[in-house]
Amino acid sequence: MNLPKNGKMMLTVASLILGILFISLLKTTGAAGSTARTDTTLASLIQIGQENEQLKNDISKLKEDLSKFQAGQNASKVVLEQLDTAKRNAGLTKVTGPGLRITLDDAQDRDINNEDIQYYVIHEEYIRTIVNLLWHGGAEAVAVNGQRITGNTEIFCSGAFIQIGQTRQMPPYVIEAVGDVNYLQSSLNFYFWDRLGEYQEQYGITRKLEVPTEPLVIPAGKAQQFRYSEPMKEAK
Repeated sequence: MNLPKNGKMMLTVASLILGILFISLLKTTGAAGSTARTDTTLASLIQIGQENEQLKNDISKLKEDLSKFQAGQNASKVVLEQLDTAKRNAGLTKVTGPGLRITLDDAQDRDINNEDIQYYVIHEEYIRTIVNLLWHGGAEAVAVNGQRITGNTEIFCSGAFIQIGQTRQMPPYVIEAVGDVNYLQSSLNFYFWDRLGEYQEQYGITRKLEVPTEPLVIPAGKAQQFRYSEPMKEAK
């Protein structure tokens, strides 16, 4: 088709305008897509920032809870250690350690008609005195015939028996004490121990001291039952 010169010029101008419009449209579309991506990225960053902040708060809360838990554990450990110490001091814990063993026994051959018959038998005062001497020598635990001696253990004569810790005991009486052997032996270097030696020579009673090579085992004592007394409340 042959167009006049003016027609060709108008077609060229129209093509240029269409081209410019097309390019402008592409740029607009690209700019719009870029803006949308930028908005999406910004929103994601904000959300991530909020999540990180929440995680920080959670971690801080967990650390605080952990500190409280550890503090509670430490407090419980201290209380348990204090309880164990108190039980040991009260003689309510079975213990073992070095120490010595003393055996007292009545004379095997004795004249029941002899007016000095009291010297042929072991009396409760002998046991009490030796126990006190051992305490004085630093004994940490003492038992007589397997009965732990504590602050409320009674030792008294009950006819043909000796009452020890609510149990009736008969000779021989075996006294065991855990502690420093040298100090325990030194505590016996007292006139009473020598007097028992004299009774042994004159009347035939048994007074024997041993230092076992193996550790002694002292049983736990019985806890006292309280029915009438109760802890005194401090005034606020």
